[in-house]
Amino acid sequence: MIEWSSNFLYISFFMFLASTIFYSVSVTGRKFKDREGNEKNRSSFFGYIFAVLGTLAAVVYFILRWIAIEHAPVSNMFEYTTFLGISMALAFIVIYPMYKMKYLGVISMPIVMLIIAYASMFPSDVQPLIPALQSHWLTIHVITVSLGQGILAIGFAGGLLYLLRVVDFKVKSKKVKGVEFILFTLLCTVAYISLGMGFGAAGYEAQFNYIDERGNENVMVYNKPALVGPNKAELVTEDRMSPLLNTPAIIRSDDLNTVLWSIIGGLFLYIVLRLILRKPIGGAIQPLLKQVNPQTVDELSYRAIAIGFPVFTLGGLIFAMIWAQIAWTRFWGWDPKEVWALITFLFYAAYLHLRLSKGWHGEKSAWLCVIGFAIIMFNLIFVNLVIAGLHSYA
Repeated sequence: MIEWSSNFLYISFFMFLASTIFYSVSVTGRKFKDREGNEKNRSSFFGYIFAVLGTLAAVVYFILRWIAIEHAPVSNMFEYTTFLGISMALAFIVIYPMYKMKYLGVISMPIVMLIIAYASMFPSDVQPLIPALQSHWLTIHVITVSLGQGILAIGFAGGLLYLLRVVDFKVKSKKVKGVEFILFTLLCTVAYISLGMGFGAAGYEAQFNYIDERGNENVMVYNKPALVGPNKAELVTEDRMSPLLNTPAIIRSDDLNTVLWSIIGGLFLYIVLRLILRKPIGGAIQPLLKQVNPQTVDELSYRAIAIGFPVFTLGGLIFAMIWAQIAWTRFWGWDPKEVWALITFLFYAAYLHLRLSKGWHGEKSAWLCVIGFAIIMFNLIFVNLVIAGLHSYA
């Protein structure tokens, strides 16, 4: 059953790839005229069909894995991040028919693919649930959070599309630097996946003995050369790179090391693209977006956040606090993950307030959409992986 579920996940990934290709062709390809002389381009139609098929295949993966492991497959980084990608795909196929904006597919489908590919870098082995996770609240809380974040991700895609359309890349400005930084972070994700596959294929492994936050001796295995090492680390594997510095016990150094490699790889890819294009990456993309209506994109991103915010609030705060009371006998404990869930809630609440009461439409709204999703990703990647806490099992 596990193998079957994995096969359906592979199928979904290639369906999303096909969707990306068709949406890209719909933007860059030739348009043909029908008998009435109207220009038609069926590529966006096929792009949506493949997006639906990919989402259906991903849902089948989710159901089969659920049956096989006998609990909701959202209990580790592989399962949760995969479901986040599925949630974004679900949000896309629901919102797309309202606007039929092919440019949204060009932005959203690659992000879905990146999220699923990012998830594949984590171990997919089935492990027994720890006692704190053996609850039906695992299903209720985590799935609701992921669905909310998936809808908010569409708001991010709309915000990024808006900025790529309206920012003047011919003039050096903070806006250009901001958009370029967003694209740089996406390239960091590509670098993370590429480096993970490369070092994995090479069979790279370095073992360290270290002292954990409880003062106990422990073992940590690196799958990439060590830029940073564990607390009071001793390199066991011969002929491997010694860390440049060691981290405090509260930091999960192997994951921090991976983040650093991703940043270095992303920087390399960004520099190469800039040298090839001889202009900002956003400036190279912008000519393809001339037909985008900024007002429509602005409305789309706002609607996505207006739907996603209450869903996230239910899962990330209300259901989370109920489960915390059951599992840890307290509603709130200022755990790093809890703090950043609160920050995410407050940020999107501020976004809706500024949008509805202060008239923050257009470019201001788009920047907030992008920043909000950056907070979600920081919580998923850095807080979840690097900072030790009660949620580190995720």
